Amino acid sequence: MDATGQESFLEFVTNRSTALLRTAVLLSGGDRHAGEDLLQNALIKAAGRWHRIDEPEAYVRQILYRQQVSRWRLKGRRKELTVADPPDPGVDARTASGADGTGAAELRLVMRDALSRLTARQRAVLVLRYFEDLPEADVARLLGCSVGTVRSTTHRSLARLRVLAPELSLLDPSDDEKPEQQPPSRDFAPVEVRP
Repeated sequence: MDATGQESFLEFVTNRSTALLRTAVLLSGGDRHAGEDLLQNALIKAAGRWHRIDEPEAYVRQILYRQQVSRWRLKGRRKELTVADPPDPGVDARTASGADGTGAAELRLVMRDALSRLTARQRAVLVLRYFEDLPEADVARLLGCSVGTVRSTTHRSLARLRVLAPELSLLDPSDDEKPEQQPPSRDFAPVEVRP
């Protein structure tokens, strides 16, 4: 890599590493150290091809996704941890997120813990769909599967989150706080349909 390339690579890393690290940590189940390793490996691969990359951030993100997919394919399914006593149900998030502003921090901690309970594939699909806000077709292309697989994995992952992390339901606004839905208007004349 020449001096100009080194300078542009250093500028890219300085400007975008925080956002890329956030994605890498989410992909690795909230494990910051694994996320740092994932990002470091992606940046090393990008540095080797830096002079040929048109869109560096998209290229590095794709490396992140593919590396994480390779990790969970190699490791196989992660075994669940069994404990003698169930975990504490936690604090009601509506009362904990009061005036002291801890609601956002608590939400991040609960989400990180909930994501770490999923398999790597489920976590990757949810991160790409909801955190990265990618359409199903792009997620399917990145993970090397069909759109139907992305849909079913998303559905199953969200269902599993509801079972494994019931504390997330505490973070939803109560029924009192949700806006009421208006019943459909009945201000129309009936239409006679003839065969």
